[in-house]
Amino acid sequence: MFRAFFALALLLAPLSVEAHDIKHKGLMIDHPHAFALPPSVPNGAVYVEIHNMTEEADRLVAVKGDAAKMLQLHTTIKKDGVAKMRQIKDGIAVPAGGTVTLKQGGMHIMLLGIQELLVEGTSFPLTLVFEKAGDLEVSVAVEARSGGHSGDDHSNHGDHSGHEKHKTE
Repeated sequence: MFRAFFALALLLAPLSVEAHDIKHKGLMIDHPHAFALPPSVPNGAVYVEIHNMTEEADRLVAVKGDAAKMLQLHTTIKKDGVAKMRQIKDGIAVPAGGTVTLKQGGMHIMLLGIQELLVEGTSFPLTLVFEKAGDLEVSVAVEARSGGHSGDDHSNHGDHSGHEKHKTE
């Protein structure tokens, strides 16, 4: 029985890797993920790399889904040891032939008022809305946070305005 389970796991392993590389109308979405959070944390973030393999620039203009009460594009501005989160209202440019990385400490997708606990090993759907490429549904993997606590975990992002201050380490 163990041998059958192991063989099945080997067959399915490539599928889970490929699921992280989603191609759509010349865009490739690489590794959409969020970090697992304790029940007391109401807000989180999604990180992803967007590769534009076309000769025409595009723009990520919105995010849709049921993962949180509000989904927003955000950026982090650090000044004097304090990180301020700001909503990006005009979208995120994805240059022709270029890559945009949404990551901790930079641009990210903000989950305000998470609807279900983000548990390691689970996933949830989000729809990325692009100006030219249109809607693209992705599956966001929930992963364990590696290393220590980060000052960009959004746990105190409680006023839903995108303007809370966070101390950075």
